[in-house]
Amino acid sequence: MPIDLPKPIADYVEANARLDVDGMMKPFVHDAVFIDNGKRFEGHAAIRELLEQEVVPVKAIFEPDTVREEGGDVIVEGPAHGDFPGSPLRFTYRFTLAHDAIEALEVSV
Repeated sequence: MPIDLPKPIADYVEANARLDVDGMMKPFVHDAVFIDNGKRFEGHAAIRELLEQEVVPVKAIFEPDTVREEGGDVIVEGPAHGDFPGSPLRFTYRFTLAHDAIEALEVSV
């Protein structure tokens, strides 16, 4: 059952399903912050490198199944599957949005 996600998050998830790095980057503001299991990446260049080196090679595709708001952020949870140990794993994505764009994304298992 599809869930209703804010447009920048839906755009990110749809691009991730295609492993389309350009599409995944599009919803982020230029100076966005991406925290992946405690490791911090700032700005488009660092986030792009993370996606190209850690997401695409293992074909990690996130399939959200729940969404809620918490403290002004949008929390999206669901499994990610791909060619990595333990797949599929359940992830929590905490999005901070500003002006219809992703300002910050924190991903945790």
